[in-house]
Amino acid sequence: MAVPRIWAGVDIGKEHHRCVVLNDRGERLLSRRVLNDEATLLELILNVLDIDQDVLWAVDINHGGAALLIGLLLNHDQPMSYLTGLAVHRASGTYRGEAKTDAKDAFVIADQARMRRDLGRLRPGDEIAVDLRILTTRRTDLVSDRTRQINRLRAQLLEYFPALERALDLTNKGPVVLLTGYQTPAAIRRTGARRIETWLRNRKVRGAETLAKAALEAAQAQQTALPGEKLAAAMVIRMAKAVAALDDEIAELDALIEARFHEHPHADVIRSLPGMGSQLGAEFVAATGGDLDAFASADRLAGYGGVAPASRDSGRVSGNLHRPRRYHRGLLRVFYLSSMASLKSCPASRTYYDRKRAEGKGHKQALIALARRRVNVLWAMIRDGARYQAAPPVTTAA
Repeated sequence: MAVPRIWAGVDIGKEHHRCVVLNDRGERLLSRRVLNDEATLLELILNVLDIDQDVLWAVDINHGGAALLIGLLLNHDQPMSYLTGLAVHRASGTYRGEAKTDAKDAFVIADQARMRRDLGRLRPGDEIAVDLRILTTRRTDLVSDRTRQINRLRAQLLEYFPALERALDLTNKGPVVLLTGYQTPAAIRRTGARRIETWLRNRKVRGAETLAKAALEAAQAQQTALPGEKLAAAMVIRMAKAVAALDDEIAELDALIEARFHEHPHADVIRSLPGMGSQLGAEFVAATGGDLDAFASADRLAGYGGVAPASRDSGRVSGNLHRPRRYHRGLLRVFYLSSMASLKSCPASRTYYDRKRAEGKGHKQALIALARRRVNVLWAMIRDGARYQAAPPVTTAA
């Protein structure tokens, strides 16, 4: 790889960026605060290229406020490197002075790009990968909102109707629908199990009979109406409707994610791996940018996903492995959950997992080991464009 003649480090901000350009001796050729605006950024790019056409850009954020700058640099075929914010923070401690300014951070980014040759290059993610990242990020937010809303709903029920709170599994749709119509012991007793069951069936709730009986048993177990019950019940209705609305939006997003994921050229290959459905496959594409060009090997992909152990050796101590501290949390989730799902559907995964357990590894350790092995398989599948095929059983000659 040819060494550039100048390096442009950009400290990314929401409204303004700070850019510092260095030559091969570390001398500042340009230092400017620029607005996160297309015209201003285009002017910055042209000014840097006027200094020298052979430039390497470096940024400390690769999304959000940096999106416009990255898009403009890609349109101008400009090479870019990426340093994490943690890497910039740690490197700053090796430079003179304790001050923390945007200008210093931009200088550190440019100087680190000048000295280091191990920085990853930013590549444009394909359109489908970008769309999936947006959709899966939104889905993650909605799932978190739903969890918070359910926790508030449980807390509210616990204050005036603890028997019903114990009887209902609010992670399911049916109990949430029930709470939009019936919230107090007296109302449930007055209506009766048969009418509640009919009411639930009309709203297409599964297991309506069982749910209605459970609600009536909870109501019969509490004959006392506690202070504030009326207002608390009104709040329960509001929160239950909010959870139902979140469920509907999550379902809509799931449909969008599945449809968009199936348009990706690697979709069939990824989904053929046992345990890797459309949702996890979409998260994998969103995390890796749509292809594996950014990863030179399966080992790099495993390290990025947090399933490759890191060495911590010193002196006579060797072979001391530990979980890496820097990795993509979302990608680790994909590898971990798909490995867990494969235990039920893939005999080869179950056999490998059982072997690791027999070696004395715990459940999580065995799953991580399985995930690491599956990364190699997935890497080879995408490289060769081949769907997963289970190895045929070995038969012994008679």
